Amino acid sequence: MSFFFNSFIFGFFINFVLISLLCRVPLMTKKGWISAGVLGSILWGCLSWQGWSSVVIYLLFGSLVTKLGYKFKSQKGIAEKRGGRRGPENVWGSASTGLFFAIMIKLNFANLIFYKIGFAASFAAKLADTFGSEIGKRFGKNTYLITSFKKVGRGTEGGVSFEGILASLIGSIFMTLIMLVLSIITTKNQFLIVSISGFLATISESIIGAKFQEQYQLSNEFVNAIQTSIASIIAIFMFISYLNLSN
Repeated sequence: MSFFFNSFIFGFFINFVLISLLCRVPLMTKKGWISAGVLGSILWGCLSWQGWSSVVIYLLFGSLVTKLGYKFKSQKGIAEKRGGRRGPENVWGSASTGLFFAIMIKLNFANLIFYKIGFAASFAAKLADTFGSEIGKRFGKNTYLITSFKKVGRGTEGGVSFEGILASLIGSIFMTLIMLVLSIITTKNQFLIVSISGFLATISESIIGAKFQEQYQLSNEFVNAIQTSIASIIAIFMFISYLNLSN
């Protein structure tokens, strides 16, 4: 029991020191850094440095790609608010699904590999979404509504471009590779399942954006939580199907 609490205390100490050093870097708002510290402390306590590192890498690359071509996106009126700095709603909208699976892993509830795959898929999907959205808005030559293929303006909810779709695939593969290197997932089949799930969930997020987001006034953060949950569900079902076919 003491080891259980010590891991969270150590995680809090690591995050406190790092955020104290980095809080002036314009990646997050003040409340965003606080949320990141809480999230990081929990993740370290649940998944040690591997799980913590995977999410730090996600936050770093997600923030950097948001800054990519920011002046151009700002001129077009499609840039992220606050100069691209992430707030608490961004942190929790992106990480809530992964956090759920991290806690389940810590509680040692049922089959851990299912939860690890769900955790990995949620962040693969989120980085895929960020890569696709930010790179598509900056470099996409033509944007089409995913449900009708009607040409629409950059930054339209549910709008996709070839460049953005390719960036989404790269983002999913890259994040999945990080999960593999950090041993959160461990096999080639798990790598393929998580990569595919992250990409498919990003496509589904575009469909949700086109059909439901404006109609039901859904926030981007809520849609992000739906997307990451879809990715995890797809990945777990794909893995179960793979196990059944292998037996």
